[in-house]
Amino acid sequence: MYALQPEMKVFSGSANMDLARKICDAIGTPLGQATISSFPDGETYVRIEENIRGRDVFIIQPTCPPTNQHLMELLIMVDAARRASADRITAVIPFFGYARQDRKDQPRVPITAKLVANLLHAAGVSRVLTMDLHAQQVQGFFDIPVDHLYSMPVLIKYLRTRLTRKTVVVSPDLGGLKMASAYSQALGTNLAIVAKQRKTATETEALYVIGEVDGCDVLLVDDLTETAGTLTSAAGMLKERGALNIYAGVAHAVLVDLAIQRLQNSRIEELITTNSTPVRMVEGFKTTVLCVSELLGEGIKRIHNDESVSSLFKIDGSSK
Repeated sequence: MYALQPEMKVFSGSANMDLARKICDAIGTPLGQATISSFPDGETYVRIEENIRGRDVFIIQPTCPPTNQHLMELLIMVDAARRASADRITAVIPFFGYARQDRKDQPRVPITAKLVANLLHAAGVSRVLTMDLHAQQVQGFFDIPVDHLYSMPVLIKYLRTRLTRKTVVVSPDLGGLKMASAYSQALGTNLAIVAKQRKTATETEALYVIGEVDGCDVLLVDDLTETAGTLTSAAGMLKERGALNIYAGVAHAVLVDLAIQRLQNSRIEELITTNSTPVRMVEGFKTTVLCVSELLGEGIKRIHNDESVSSLFKIDGSSK
């Protein structure tokens, strides 16, 4: 005799409440009630206002800026749910911060991505649902199951209507070649690469272009932009090589003040991104924010029902 499926409860931290509400609308379940506040000294206080004993709990919280505060808030919410006897706790992290710190590339530096994975496990997370990790091998840092979704199907649907002329998909650095190749195949375009050199944490220099972009529209693709240095320097070099309109497709746009200035002065026509984190609008610059609530909501439903999520990677329609 099969046991009844535990009831699903969805809660959200304060990082991206708008996305959490849209996810709940997509899956037809109310957003759970929780009190999140701070003591005068900055300590986070959490109280879950509903009975979750024996429930299948999902906590939505991207670790966007302020990163440490939102990460700590997530850990405290998980601990509250565990101590309230939740049956299973899934951390839904649309944007997983610290993923870039995934190796020791210098002496005496941490592997912070592994540390965050350990913290989530120790807090009581049973499973992680995330999207567009900076490096896919970060999944291996977890000792619990990780469901890794991609925003690419959502972006491709929009890009097919936007890119109407001959287009080249360009990776702004060598590390993003695999992602650019996937976009190129889905859109039926040629592929090019910009080789770069990082000068500082906020400044990069485009060195040369591998591939032909003269007389073509260009789509720059990346998983994350923060200071927009890589994208804007690549766009400048591509324009010098004869590119026409330049578009940037990015899964996570965590735009700091420096990025705003660079985008306003860049050769990029439009930034296309998702609402995995709250996106700052850039005055005088076109930014298109696509909603990933249905993608994440479908992932949550399938995890709750113990169904496969692999079909969520499929891209509908043929390449143009």
